[in-house]
Amino acid sequence: MSDPRFIIALDQGTTSSRTIVFDRAGRKMATAQRELTQHYPKSGWVEHDAKEIWSTQYETLVEVMASLNLATTDIAAIGITNQRETLVVWDSESGEPTGPALVWQDRRTADDCRRLVEAGFEAEVSERTGLRLDPYFTGTKLAWMLRETEGLRDRAERGEVLAGTIDTWLLWKLTKGGVHATDASNASRTLLLNIETGEWDERMIEMLDIPRAMLPEVKDSVGVFGCVAEGLVAAGVPIAGMAGDQQAALFGQGCFINGMVKNTYGTGCFLLMQTGEKRIISAHNLLTTVAWRIGGKLHYALEGAVFVAGAAVQWARDELKLVDSASELSELAASVPDAGGVICVPAFTGLGAPHWDPYARGTITGLTRGTNRAHICRAILESIALQSADLIDAMRQDSGLELAQLRVDGGAAASDPLMQIQSNLLQTEVVRPANLESTALGAAHLAGLGIGFWTSQTELREQSEVDQIFSPDSSVDLATLKHDWKRAVKRAYGWASAKE
Repeated sequence: MSDPRFIIALDQGTTSSRTIVFDRAGRKMATAQRELTQHYPKSGWVEHDAKEIWSTQYETLVEVMASLNLATTDIAAIGITNQRETLVVWDSESGEPTGPALVWQDRRTADDCRRLVEAGFEAEVSERTGLRLDPYFTGTKLAWMLRETEGLRDRAERGEVLAGTIDTWLLWKLTKGGVHATDASNASRTLLLNIETGEWDERMIEMLDIPRAMLPEVKDSVGVFGCVAEGLVAAGVPIAGMAGDQQAALFGQGCFINGMVKNTYGTGCFLLMQTGEKRIISAHNLLTTVAWRIGGKLHYALEGAVFVAGAAVQWARDELKLVDSASELSELAASVPDAGGVICVPAFTGLGAPHWDPYARGTITGLTRGTNRAHICRAILESIALQSADLIDAMRQDSGLELAQLRVDGGAAASDPLMQIQSNLLQTEVVRPANLESTALGAAHLAGLGIGFWTSQTELREQSEVDQIFSPDSSVDLATLKHDWKRAVKRAYGWASAKE
């Protein structure tokens, strides 16, 4: 039998499903990707087809196996990373979803969250879960689905339907229903996990009225969850690591030391600071989340979420037809020294941290007759960096730590103008690795540790290579830009509020 040479990472994201093969040196050997259909049935509603999530993910696994002519004996393990908070509910016998997957961006439970806040539950929820009452998280989505889908609650109470985030759904499908489990990092995004114990919180289950039998088992992020079932490609290969995409990126960036920070520029922006075994309670509307659980020990992170980042670039390309590609938008943005006074607040699905306004909506302000395409492109890139800078300022204040550097990854991190704007705003070095696939690499690293393919975090850290370091330009007028940004954000607040 040959010695396994590779780790496979399944990276199921908001807009696509990907599979990436890594070798022992952490190098990307093959990748396959399928786009995922986005469904917007009503204003603020965002849905996926869970069957399409599985089929596209499985197709990419088949493709990379074939592209390298891999046998199962070549693969040491599979790691899973995923869009977080997105909910799937399915029949425990047939495996058929009971309805659409409700995506993390979905805002349909905004009024439910508001009622819970008005009833005085916010402080207790934050203390128990590290989160806040916002439609972003899975728990209120599940409560909504149980309420709005005829007969679903009765079936759930009889144990006939199961619930889970995307990691749980993929694991269940890969094992052909053999394993219904999640890891602590994904579980910590549901509003149902106790942040101190790392187990489901009975009080939160009661508050949201969730049948306990629906929920998966919570496991460590490192370790064997199960093996791929017979009849599937890669049958018998252990699934040995699992984490939500942002925690996986934190791990993949080698942020193993307290105070290290990464920002992932994807559909949204997600900034995490690793705080070790210490849970920091934010005074600035950030979240406390589980970074990972290894050997039964919880490691925490402070997190801030920007709901719309790369999605604003997609909007400019697909809806406005302003550009044909993300690279064209970057080139146009770089062609002007500033946005000419234009400020874009891309609050298409509300504002995340530190504002937490589900009723905010997108605005473009400061338009004049002299505004051109390049100015709007520049304003879109600036909006991504400005939202991230708001989070980092809050994180600095919460932790008392100064930012030595910002590690970046994700598709939009390939934009040189965006990275330079970010460095200028923070007046801090921005470090872009040679491998932007930090999320998938983190899943691979977790799985590799889970079966001894790699032996330590030190070994993993040595694999990191830097592509470019962006240094801040101190001559840029930041005061005016930040001042105008704050004014524009206030104008976006509450636009879709039912109270107005």
